[in-house]
Amino acid sequence: MLLLVACSAPAGEKPATLTVFAAASLTDAFTELGQGFEVAHPGVTVAFNFAGSQALRTQLEEGAQADVFASANSQEMEAAIATGLVAARSQQFFVSNALLVILPADNPAGITTLQELARPGVKLVLAAEEVPIGRYSQEVLANLQAQFGGDYQEQTLANVVSNEDNVRQVVAKVQLGEADAGIVYGSDAVSAPVLQTIPIPPEANVTATYPIAPLAAAQSELAGAFVAYVLSAEGQAVLAKWGFTPLSP
Repeated sequence: MLLLVACSAPAGEKPATLTVFAAASLTDAFTELGQGFEVAHPGVTVAFNFAGSQALRTQLEEGAQADVFASANSQEMEAAIATGLVAARSQQFFVSNALLVILPADNPAGITTLQELARPGVKLVLAAEEVPIGRYSQEVLANLQAQFGGDYQEQTLANVVSNEDNVRQVVAKVQLGEADAGIVYGSDAVSAPVLQTIPIPPEANVTATYPIAPLAAAQSELAGAFVAYVLSAEGQAVLAKWGFTPLSP
């Protein structure tokens, strides 16, 4: 999905477009950050491509042009560095995110505990394992297996009715009532406040740490300015507003 945040360039100033490839979970926060960046940089239009981090990295490897890459995990950023898309040691971690379970607003399955995700007949939706949130979800279920015992993980995975391409699709399935539960980032609950949630205890949870970097072929000045804005106090406040845990002071 390509989202353009439009801005009119002042008379006499050459317009510029900054293209940012960002993890789907950053959609709301980065859209607001893009608007703030445009205000601070008259004449600049920020164009966002939001998708699963693995899909974004693949698009870049296949020749898609972008200035900034923000991933939901280190693995995709490291792969981009390995192929020369991102300069080594140019990435910076800028935010973290934990996981939780979301339920439809009316919770038709009557789920109140994590143990009930393993109940026969429950319809659970996850992201695919190649997506960062999908891998994190599998880690959480393995951690809960150690806590609950029995065949908890096996029964819970047997309830999975779909594996989505990114976390926003998991949210959409639950919102539409096509699933009884889904595992997403905590920030997704902020973006969809009508949904019910079940927290995952810290000892079983996973913390996702997000790196950001300019692309090697980027408009270096603008790309660096956007990364600096994300790391600034103003940028970190926007991320906190949308449910992320800032990493920058």
